[in-house]
Amino acid sequence: MPKKEEYMLKGLREQELLELADLFKMFADSTRIKILYDLFDGEKSVSEICEDIEMNQSAVSHQLKALKISKLIKSRREGKQVLYSLDDDHVKTIIEMGRDHIEE
Repeated sequence: MPKKEEYMLKGLREQELLELADLFKMFADSTRIKILYDLFDGEKSVSEICEDIEMNQSAVSHQLKALKISKLIKSRREGKQVLYSLDDDHVKTIIEMGRDHIEE
């Protein structure tokens, strides 16, 4: 039997499988999904996101950090303000495909 670090399943190494599982864990929280949906419209500040999804800044900031670490969103500074956006079109595609799946 191969060593754990050498394990392969359909061309995926164990580390890639773990990273894929971690990615899908990020979609397991409704607050994070709300934030991602809100960012479909483009860049937004924390205060705009808070207003749109009707949550406090502490809760939103905590989720933004997790989404950024997972490379689902990115940020850029504009003066004193930090603006958040989806990292790339793949994020929107994943969410749209998930929605399509549950609506079938």
